[in-house]
Amino acid sequence: MIELYTAATPNGQKISIALEEMGLEYNVHHLDFNQADQKKPDFLAINPNGRIPAIIDRDNDDFVVFESGAILMYLAEKTGQFIPADPKKYSQVIQWLMFQMSGVGPMMGQANVFYRYFPTKIPAAIERYQKEARRLLEVLDTQLSKNSYIAGSEYSIADIATWPWARSYEWGGISIDGLTHLKRWLDELAMRPACQIGLLTPPPSDMSDEERAKQISKMVTN
Repeated sequence: MIELYTAATPNGQKISIALEEMGLEYNVHHLDFNQADQKKPDFLAINPNGRIPAIIDRDNDDFVVFESGAILMYLAEKTGQFIPADPKKYSQVIQWLMFQMSGVGPMMGQANVFYRYFPTKIPAAIERYQKEARRLLEVLDTQLSKNSYIAGSEYSIADIATWPWARSYEWGGISIDGLTHLKRWLDELAMRPACQIGLLTPPPSDMSDEERAKQISKMVTN
């Protein structure tokens, strides 16, 4: 059993998707940002940085892992799934995982903040982060013009890490016009049941548990 501490954000969704893809049993602890759950002592004892996601692996002496990239690597190595055994291919997956962690996530996150949430609209900041996010998506488009998936011919934790962020381009006011290979990949992963369920784990704030259950039931039976 994996204890998953998470919220309905791309970083949290990465881990929900991975757990679904890997077929691991897990229990969800939904942290409410409005109540600052991530800053409370009980959670800070798990992740001193006070950020989601984090996991506790009950099958491994209650081992704690925080930081989404580190969690993905831990789960992939634990299960032997979605990460290659070949050293060069392994390195390629990790390189693209780091590309997401250091680039796609932070830049798209800032685009979202300044475009959607920041109380004062700062055009220069909005333009800066939208342009950089678009550039990173162009890098992905070029890579996906040569490969079915981000790190090569096989679906990996690099895809799992990147997809929840890349799919949020509209929320940050970012265009993907002309990025046909990226669009193909976004649409393909959107058809994976694990990706669909992962987006609803935990459910968005405007979705009831009952509605979430109905949505997942449709995904499983279709």
